[in-house]
Amino acid sequence: MQTYIKGHFRKSIYQNEAGYIIGIFKVQETNDEEIEIYVGRTLTFTGYFHELNDLDTYIFYGKLVNHERYGEQFQVSSYERCKPEEKEAIVEFLTSGIFKGIGEKKAQKIVDVLGKDTLTIILEQPDNLLLIPTITKKNVDLLHSKLVEYEASYQTILKLTDLGFSTKESMMIYNFYKEKTLRVVEENVYRIRQDLLEITFKKVDMVSLALGIKRDDPRRIAAGILYTIEELTNQTGHCFFMFSEVKAYTIRCLGIPLEDDMIQESVEELVRDQFLYVEDDHYYLFAIYEAECNVVRRFQLLNREETKSITGMEKWIEALEKEHQIHYNEDQKNAILHAYSNPLTIITGGPGTGKTTIIQGIIELYRLEKHCSYSELQEEVVLLAPTGRASKRMSEATLMPAQTIHRFLKWNKETNKFAVNEHNKSDAKFVIIDEASMIDVVLLDHLLKGLSYRAKIVLVGDDHQLPSVGPGQVLRDLIESEAFDVCKLKELYRQKENSKILSLAYHIQEGVIVQEDFNVEPDLTFVECSKDFVQEELRTLCEAYQDVNLKDFQVLAPMYKSQNGIDALNKMLQSIFNPKDPSKKEIVVGDVIYREQDKVIQLTNMPDDNVYNGDLGFIQKIEDGSKRAIYIDFDGNLVKYTASSFQNFKHGFAISIHKAQGSEFDKVIMPIVQNYSKMLYQRLIYTGVTRAKKELYLLGQMEALKFAARNHENDYRRTTIQKMLNQGIEPNSFFHTKNGM
Repeated sequence: MQTYIKGHFRKSIYQNEAGYIIGIFKVQETNDEEIEIYVGRTLTFTGYFHELNDLDTYIFYGKLVNHERYGEQFQVSSYERCKPEEKEAIVEFLTSGIFKGIGEKKAQKIVDVLGKDTLTIILEQPDNLLLIPTITKKNVDLLHSKLVEYEASYQTILKLTDLGFSTKESMMIYNFYKEKTLRVVEENVYRIRQDLLEITFKKVDMVSLALGIKRDDPRRIAAGILYTIEELTNQTGHCFFMFSEVKAYTIRCLGIPLEDDMIQESVEELVRDQFLYVEDDHYYLFAIYEAECNVVRRFQLLNREETKSITGMEKWIEALEKEHQIHYNEDQKNAILHAYSNPLTIITGGPGTGKTTIIQGIIELYRLEKHCSYSELQEEVVLLAPTGRASKRMSEATLMPAQTIHRFLKWNKETNKFAVNEHNKSDAKFVIIDEASMIDVVLLDHLLKGLSYRAKIVLVGDDHQLPSVGPGQVLRDLIESEAFDVCKLKELYRQKENSKILSLAYHIQEGVIVQEDFNVEPDLTFVECSKDFVQEELRTLCEAYQDVNLKDFQVLAPMYKSQNGIDALNKMLQSIFNPKDPSKKEIVVGDVIYREQDKVIQLTNMPDDNVYNGDLGFIQKIEDGSKRAIYIDFDGNLVKYTASSFQNFKHGFAISIHKAQGSEFDKVIMPIVQNYSKMLYQRLIYTGVTRAKKELYLLGQMEALKFAARNHENDYRRTTIQKMLNQGIEPNSFFHTKNGM
């Protein structure tokens, strides 16, 4: 039997537009022994609701959970509203304020005459109310219409749940469409997917088939095309696709044969509604094309602004060198001066070329020239990075606050919206963005919208690294367009220390592997072995590093599954670096054993707890009683996880190269074997190699490494930014918005 609590809503603590409520509930009864202590008392609840009032009696179905910050709460999965039955309750309901013009006297007369069936009579036989003295036709119409509206909303949500939507989904749908909900479902249920991306295409498709919509219905085909292009965009990072691809994947998605004209008709409709944009044989999501246009427009405008010429800058540079006992080479000086003098600066260079040193120089030059304190500096200069770890590294290197782009834009996870936007811009005057290769075109568009047109922008990154997880390859497009002055850093500082790691990195860029680089200096070692012996060699090597500081030591691999995938490696590495010990508590989550002192990696953004995707931490404490909890220490930030959030992290002894981007480690071990298959390509391997600062061990097959260095299959993405910049397209000729502005 499903656990329930019955009682009355008391007040709301938090509520958002989607209908999510955190509130207080007075419990009258329950069928759960654990909750019986709350009978006659209040209990915090969470869930999605259409409308709650403090007059009705409700039955909430769900479960009792222990929130890491707020304690015990009842998590509501569905609910029922009980109609008032006692005469006093009905009078109270009629005078609640919902029915204007109905005071206590009128309400009492109505209930005295109609009794406990008052509400049913008002709904089904409203004219009977005219028999009651002082009740006017206006009163009757108001009572009937409001009660019908009140009842209809509840019945609509019940109808949605009957169709197959969850209570949460039903609430989101009703709160978006209100009284139009059932009309939308009847006319085109797939519109729900277009308006509410949180509800999956598969769920809407399942409901549509339950509604009797044919599998080749034009509405289904249009929705399938849109969903297909969304999925392809997310999986590949391309900004557009060809008709042949759209057709093939849509057929696979919908499971029916489709003719070209059927697809074209649906595409034309999606273009009219600005869900798609089509140019030649290029099929874009409209939002992606619009983002590319906005980025080009903004950078063209920045590029046209005049350079600010300041006399005596060379003296400021000399003062910087003297104060910090550093010598800038010509490339570095040029980059610092360019960043200070120009509205837009792009700085690119591989590992060891001093990108961090330049960021420090730019900040210090700004402080010296403006004669401002560090607190004043922080009000004008903003340091940003795409990931939490990259922003932490930036902050540690510059001794200035740095933050993720999402945090700067005040991203709301629940609504997926940014509080800093084109209508509420930041006051920042100087914005420096590190690891710019990781920024996708949509996020960069949002960032540019949130910045003042007077703000200077500096992009710093290595365009040979992996592109963003999201669509586009903005940094590479901007550089390769040759439309902007790019400060390219070439002189290698670590190379002066005979770094073979850097030699390997630059040879990978050239697509060649020089075997003489390996096993001659202590920083670069290659251990040749077949895929069947990788774990054995890895174990031997890691056992020699058992006492290493795991913060500075990392195993990287290209993929999660397979014999030598991340999941398999983590099980083996746990037995080496944190073996079973009676003094360490353990907890089983699925098929994984977590142990106190285990190294873990965060998989999602949790801004409220100041922990982000890719952050590495260590399990400090485990509670494995009736209320299971895991406490993870992220560099002094202790975060509590309960069972509902265990999926937000996993073991981090071995992590993916993608997750490691933006981070560096003193020692890195990276298996590389031919059964990694499609994950062996140049930019991925280059990114993995350049995570190592002092020592790099490669285990596996030299042929696999050589293949990866030559393989450019996944290197380039289909984008339009470079084409727009090269053709000199004027911004106004391609700048569109959904509102026609």
